[in-house]
Amino acid sequence: MTERPKFFDDLAGVAGGALSALNGLRDELTALARARVDEAIARLDLVRREEFDAMAELAGRARAEAEALSLRVAALEQRFAAAPEAVTTEMVPPETSSSDPA
Repeated sequence: MTERPKFFDDLAGVAGGALSALNGLRDELTALARARVDEAIARLDLVRREEFDAMAELAGRARAEAEALSLRVAALEQRFAAAPEAVTTEMVPPETSSSDPA
C-alpha cells in the first residue's frame, strides 16, 4: 500500500511537467504564428490599422484645407468680377521716376 501513493505522486509530477511543457510549446507556436503573419503582411505591403487611421486623418485635414482655400478663391474671383478696375489698380505698384537712384 505504500507503493500506491508514491506512484500517484510520480504520475502527478509527470503530468505537471507535461502540462508545463505543453504550455511552453503553445506559447512558442503562438509567437511563431504571429511572426509568420507579420511576414505575410510585410510581403503583401499591407498597413497596420494605426497607420491607416493616421493617414485618413491627415487626408481629412488636407481635404478640409482644400475646401477652405477653394472658398477663398471663389470669394476673390467674385470680388474681382465685381470691380475689375479697382482690383487691378490696387495690384499695380506705383510708378517710380527714372531720376531716382535706386
